[in-house]
Amino acid sequence: MPRVLLILAVVGLAVYALVDVWGSEEDERGGLPRWLWVLLIVLLPLLGAISWIVVRVSARRSGAGPASGPGGSRPRPPRPGSGPRRPSGPVAPDDDPEFLWRLEQEKRRQERETRAPQDDDPEP
Repeated sequence: MPRVLLILAVVGLAVYALVDVWGSEEDERGGLPRWLWVLLIVLLPLLGAISWIVVRVSARRSGAGPASGPGGSRPRPPRPGSGPRRPSGPVAPDDDPEFLWRLEQEKRRQERETRAPQDDDPEP
């Protein structure tokens, strides 16, 4: 039974480390690319997972990671694409600037067409 628990603990630690690596940012990986960390954790589950956790904790303490609390590291500026996401589906017409622009252009075109025949008609 202790062997099974030990194996489950190592597998759980490796899975945790893999998920954490996958969600990490480049400056939190200690200079190694994501694929190399994944390979290290898969090939050496215990050593790779513990190494990842040590690197991640040291990166957070040095200020590379997100603040851990009120007394944590300084806040980082948001990275591109991390703000509120726009829905990928249809947007309401009054929220779509392109739709509003096209609507205005159509309105102007119709106004020109209704004015043009009156201006071109010769007076009898």
